[in-house]
Amino acid sequence: MTAPIDPTATSAWAELAALQDSFTPDLRGWFAADAGRVERYSLPLADLHVDLSKNLVTDEILASLVKLAEETGVADRYAAMLAGDHINTTEDRAVLHTALRRPSGTQPALVVDGQDVDGDVQEVLARIDEFAERVRSGGWKGITGKAVTHIVNIGIGGSDLGPVMVYEALEPYATAGIEARFVSNIDPTDMGQKVKGLDPETTLFIVASKTFTTLETLTNARLARDWLWTELEKAGVITADDAQRTNAVAHHFVAVSTALDKVAAFGIDPANAFGFWDWVGGRYSVDSAIGLSLAIALGPDAFRELLAGFHAVDRHVAETPLEKNVPVLMGLLNVWYCNFLGSQSHAVLPYAQQLHRFPAYLQQLTMESNGKSVRWDGTPVTTDTGEIFWGEPGTNGQHAFYQLIHQGTRLIPADFIAVVNPAYPLEDGGQDVHALFLANFLAQTKALAFGKTAEEVEAEGTTGALVAARTFAGNKPTTSIFAPSLTPAVVGQLIALYEHITFTQGIVWGINSFDQWGVELGKKLALEIAPAIEGDDAALAAQDASTQALIAYYRANRA
Repeated sequence: MTAPIDPTATSAWAELAALQDSFTPDLRGWFAADAGRVERYSLPLADLHVDLSKNLVTDEILASLVKLAEETGVADRYAAMLAGDHINTTEDRAVLHTALRRPSGTQPALVVDGQDVDGDVQEVLARIDEFAERVRSGGWKGITGKAVTHIVNIGIGGSDLGPVMVYEALEPYATAGIEARFVSNIDPTDMGQKVKGLDPETTLFIVASKTFTTLETLTNARLARDWLWTELEKAGVITADDAQRTNAVAHHFVAVSTALDKVAAFGIDPANAFGFWDWVGGRYSVDSAIGLSLAIALGPDAFRELLAGFHAVDRHVAETPLEKNVPVLMGLLNVWYCNFLGSQSHAVLPYAQQLHRFPAYLQQLTMESNGKSVRWDGTPVTTDTGEIFWGEPGTNGQHAFYQLIHQGTRLIPADFIAVVNPAYPLEDGGQDVHALFLANFLAQTKALAFGKTAEEVEAEGTTGALVAARTFAGNKPTTSIFAPSLTPAVVGQLIALYEHITFTQGIVWGINSFDQWGVELGKKLALEIAPAIEGDDAALAAQDASTQALIAYYRANRA
């Protein structure tokens, strides 16, 4: 195992610390004095236009950040990932989500641990294409011979957040008359609401669990199976006969899993199970078979275009010098804000309603990846790691939390994402509503960057104590990301952008961005506590006093 480089021991870190000591942000002054700042700090990334000019950096700071990337081995670590080295050290695994979007025939071929990765990926993709076309064309029939009109994806974490986010983002592409719904929460309300109004004869369930043991997913899968049987029996389609029930499951359930024995035991034909590999982390899996619901609802062509968008960013990161490498630069900027300017959270603000689930998706991607306090060799980290990612679509957020970003005491870097051409162009009395919407996008980044001085407030006629209340300090950092429209390729590019931002930060901090041991303890304890909730007094006695009291309250008040 190669030991991580301590970023705080590098000469670049010392340079950045010295620059921080004398740093006074002045976006107004920088823009006034430097006519080339916008052009120099605006970079292309596939279909994306990325403007970094409103960030709190100078050329000198950026140069030192790039030097930090060089000294911590960002390019080498990225190359090691692409080559299939076992950079997931705690699980001794390769990290190959980038292989999921390699075009067929890419050379040199990727063989890792004796496995033909390219061949395996293309085989699964071909099966996904074929199955998606069968469902979309009506070739796949339910138990009564009716075509599928609804698919329900049952998964959690990466088996849910990615598919539902992409489905919402690309809803205009869902033109085959098949609606997708997504169930993740073990709260029975989630399942109850998602099956409401569905016709069991035209509903197809996709159970997404690599090991087919995930507590929430398997519980919900059993609830869905019970619903299917109950509704089909009510309709007189089947009886309670085991053979008829098994036949119903075979017509209305498929799986995304590699545990074929467990899939078969559930009643799903293993021929209708789509696999992926241990080198695909859940939060990096939407471009694997986990995206089966997307291939069905949006079509195989759209799914392939999504993969092409991912791959375009992968190639950019691999081939672009660090000083022009957009994901690397954005990751380094986050390091600057987190480790030198004291920011703790990061807002992602899509001015595109279709991306309303993108911040939630990024929460898992970023915080599950980089919420670590030990480095990849097990030693303690040497600096703060991770950021709290959050956000809402504009303009909703403007009427909620923008006050804090504009005039609060916290430094909150923010990424603004917008598209030029909307999916649904509408007018209000001759006014292009999308143009009005984007005026807000542009106004917010301008206001955050340049603020409003007391003199400007007074010039408008405001006096006294109100002047301070209406003054905006400015120098609030933002990155603006523009795309021509929200195509499958653009959505893939946006996801891959943040994957590589996250990885860049993880490399600098020396942590393994591809494990998630922090989610395991709570799941283990839940299994121990569940019997106590159900009435097992011995299990109750094993709990701490607070947990015992809360369980007692539950027992006393459960109807």
